[in-house]
Amino acid sequence: QVQLVESGGGLVQPGGSLRLSCAVSGFTLQDYAIGWFRQAPGKEREGVSCINQYEGSTYYADSVKGRFTISRDNAKNTVNLQMNSLTLEDTAIYYCAAGEGASLYYANMDYWGKGTLVTVSS
Repeated sequence: QVQLVESGGGLVQPGGSLRLSCAVSGFTLQDYAIGWFRQAPGKEREGVSCINQYEGSTYYADSVKGRFTISRDNAKNTVNLQMNSLTLEDTAIYYCAAGEGASLYYANMDYWGKGTLVTVSS
């Protein structure tokens, strides 16, 4: 059974950092690409970052380049998203998802976690 479980969300001040984790089960990180997506109230779900299942190539949305870093731990079957220099606009529910190919388009992903809330507020 494929499962993705996000953790690490919370409340942080502008300029702060958070580290999100996505623990996967029912498959390995060599089977699927893993992406991070987010959805703010009243907005469409958008891709944030993804990492492919092969050599680990990474991709980022322009809005997070230089601030967010995606990485994977094959031994723990976990993908992490380090988020630095957070702004109010980063407030959203963050989801991890698995798909056959690396993509920042949510419709290309096949399996989803339930999400973790990130709130950036002073």
